[in-house]
Amino acid sequence: MGKILGNLKPTRVWEIFEEICSIPHPSKHEAKLRDYVVDFAKKNNLEFEIDDTGNIVIRKPATKGMENRKGVILQGHLDMVPQANSDVEHNFETDAIKPRIDGEWVKATGTTLGADNGIGVATALAILESKDIAHGPLEALFTIDEETGMTGAFGLKPGFLKGDILLNLDSEDEGELFIGCAGGTNGCFTFKYKEVTTPKSVKAYKLSITGLKGGHSGCDIHLYRGNANKILFRYLKHAESKHGLRLASVEGGTLRNAIPREAFATFVIPVENSGEIKKCVSEMYDIIRKEYATIDPDFKMEIEEIDTPEKLIDEDTQKRLINAIVACPNDVIRMSNDMPGLVETSTNLAIIKSQNGIIEVKCLLRSSVDSAKDALEQMFACLFELAGAEYQFDGRYPGWKPNPHSPILEVMKEGYKTKFGKEPKINAIHAGLECGLIGGVYPNLDMISFGPTIKNPHSPDEMVNINTVQKFWDYITYTLENIPKK
Repeated sequence: MGKILGNLKPTRVWEIFEEICSIPHPSKHEAKLRDYVVDFAKKNNLEFEIDDTGNIVIRKPATKGMENRKGVILQGHLDMVPQANSDVEHNFETDAIKPRIDGEWVKATGTTLGADNGIGVATALAILESKDIAHGPLEALFTIDEETGMTGAFGLKPGFLKGDILLNLDSEDEGELFIGCAGGTNGCFTFKYKEVTTPKSVKAYKLSITGLKGGHSGCDIHLYRGNANKILFRYLKHAESKHGLRLASVEGGTLRNAIPREAFATFVIPVENSGEIKKCVSEMYDIIRKEYATIDPDFKMEIEEIDTPEKLIDEDTQKRLINAIVACPNDVIRMSNDMPGLVETSTNLAIIKSQNGIIEVKCLLRSSVDSAKDALEQMFACLFELAGAEYQFDGRYPGWKPNPHSPILEVMKEGYKTKFGKEPKINAIHAGLECGLIGGVYPNLDMISFGPTIKNPHSPDEMVNINTVQKFWDYITYTLENIPKK
């Protein structure tokens, strides 16, 4: 039984999830968790296969009397987003996640929880292990590196999967069935700078932007939470013109698909202007705090005096960088005309980091309309070309076009109404699901994405609702019992 979560229902799902939490598995470091999955298959005498990319599929024969049903693939990803609060020491490659129960929710302790997608993986494994759930031919596909580039889904080859229906277990709103998703592109913009000697008669400072909620750069982008990079550079632009600020270094954000929660800059100010700097920061903090009081009440903007750095970023590069970041589009660009309330196109100014003569700016561009995504790439290319930066776009992945006439959709709509007495919501999601890539390799798959309620994924505030995990379990097992015949 799980030490913390074993008394929750459904028992086996939570026990397996707690075991997953004990195994470090950030993106690109999923090998230990994959080994756990392999051992799980062996213990249960199940056939498994690992492809050249590192994805694993486990196959379980149909239960007696269900051999004539369509084959179902349960699909999730092994990796998790590694995010920790700045006051928490946690090595995601070696340290276990520490889950805890907080009322109706399971949370972690100062870090991401990994319910995205650990709950989906645990659910699939519990189904594979079960002896009393009726189902047709069953496969469980566990991909790698979904969070940093969908490497596993990109690496899938024809013939690896045999099923007819794919149930993606990676959505985060119980009671909603997702039938489409956005595509995305990674944008990387590079400034080369010269290190120049710091002049005399200056004072040095470190500015810290912290306390923001952050979150998923697709699912949460419509909430307009504070972006630490945008807030930081808003101040840098102000202080550059008003106080003669000269920038030494900058670092903000850590992941392309997480809204940046923290950002830091070190800079110098001429001594004759330094007397007003702390007052200036305080005034700017009050302005921004009021703007974000509802959505980001714990926002902090703090300045401290530090030892003077020996080198600064050259003034020309500094001006071009600051202007580009202040002008850079961020948040929702356009809402969908076809599905009210759904974001169509957005951007996330995810990472800015200066080091060894290079400043890298990384953004994630999303849209459910490929032509709109192409236009967004063009916009970013023009902006950063004008700023004198080099640019490249990579990691492009397609969206998943909704099919409102999907056969499995009809089965699951009826099943939800039967189980819970109401219709599920049918939606698309402004995030990159692996369904788009998998559907490109297996175009005949009938696909649905669903899951329990998970709040604040990709941030240390991530939490999964306990009651919805039970509903998710009841719903998926009922669905498997009612899969149509071939």
